Amino acid sequence: MLYMNFDVAVIGGGPAGMMAAGRAAELGATVVLLEKNPILGKKLLISGGGRCNILNAEFNTRLLTEKYGKKGKSLFSAFSQFDVQATIDFFESRGLKIKVEPEKRAFPVTDSAEDVQKTLIAYMTAGEVNVMTNAQVSDFEVTEGNIAKIICKAAVIEASQVILATGGKSRPETGSTGDGFLWTKKLGHTVTEPDPALVPVTIRNPWIKEVAGISLKAAKLTVIQNDKKHDSRSGKILFTHTGLSGPLVLNMSKGIGALLKTGSVSLSLDLFPSLDLGALDRKLLSVFEGGKNKMIKNNIGELVQPRLGHTLLALAGIDGSTFLHQLTRDQRMEFAKLLKDIPLSVSGLLGAEKAIVTGGGVLLSEIDFKTMRSKRCKNLFVIGDLLDFDRPSGGFSLQICWTTGFVAGTNAALR
Repeated sequence: MLYMNFDVAVIGGGPAGMMAAGRAAELGATVVLLEKNPILGKKLLISGGGRCNILNAEFNTRLLTEKYGKKGKSLFSAFSQFDVQATIDFFESRGLKIKVEPEKRAFPVTDSAEDVQKTLIAYMTAGEVNVMTNAQVSDFEVTEGNIAKIICKAAVIEASQVILATGGKSRPETGSTGDGFLWTKKLGHTVTEPDPALVPVTIRNPWIKEVAGISLKAAKLTVIQNDKKHDSRSGKILFTHTGLSGPLVLNMSKGIGALLKTGSVSLSLDLFPSLDLGALDRKLLSVFEGGKNKMIKNNIGELVQPRLGHTLLALAGIDGSTFLHQLTRDQRMEFAKLLKDIPLSVSGLLGAEKAIVTGGGVLLSEIDFKTMRSKRCKNLFVIGDLLDFDRPSGGFSLQICWTTGFVAGTNAALR
């Protein structure tokens, strides 16, 4: 058995762990990073569809914390040490330029998550971080409220400070299997049961498969249970073979999942949220008048994507071969009503294996956010997706990783 001693041991080689390790080493600490996968940043490499939505470019810290709901107030002290601008400066000063797209979603100019990974690895290399891959932690030895030893299969690690950055339970094939939740419980922390937080919604309606791959840039989705509207938002939606995804759906999925625990849930999809029914009818009339000698199936692309339009015509009971001048006013009005209120029946949520992040985690009141130090274990820091925050999609989860990793690495090195 190999015995090693370091100032700081970081468990977890994801974005938070790499940031923490690099920062601690930058300040002169001897650091070891323990990663159970054969490579670092396995989940990071698939984030944002491989492009890596590296952060959300909201530079107003108050507005940024509000994106995390009521719990976001806990982040003020951490963001005061390493905020959005500091994150951009960190990456750009190391040669990775950042671009900002709609909804303030920021990506590397190269559209490559691998470049983000390489930047973090270079940061650790410059600080001479000792990286151990395929290093599965099996247990801890705790003495007088401190982690005295970290037990791995082939090594025993002693470190003055320990940073836990194992991530949550989303995408378990990348190594996020919830180990950190079990360890923090063992070390005295309260852990809210994690569940999928940003996850696609599955739909019962058979026609959903016909429109898979189609995206909507500005649609409105309303969540309904027992004839009561519980949530209504507008944004981007993607139809999948099993249901709905996209930023709007992902950000509403946690609430939908909570309602499903108490009963059935339905959705109403509005394709033209900026128009009331009267205005939409006038739009249809104008479009149809312009092509009145065409069959409606050949003109529907003027309103929505043709494949989606053909499906909606079938739902409305309109023969696509009908010439537009033959369409009755009642048929046109019924079609307008459908475009404003497409009914969808929710069958469930995809599991943690498809979730971008999981909700739940270590109780925030048990962490000192000025340092990210645990209030339950003297030499433990807890960071990243282990923390019980609600995280909307759009780079907000990774910002927690960058910020808490930097703060923990700084304070672990200074002890």
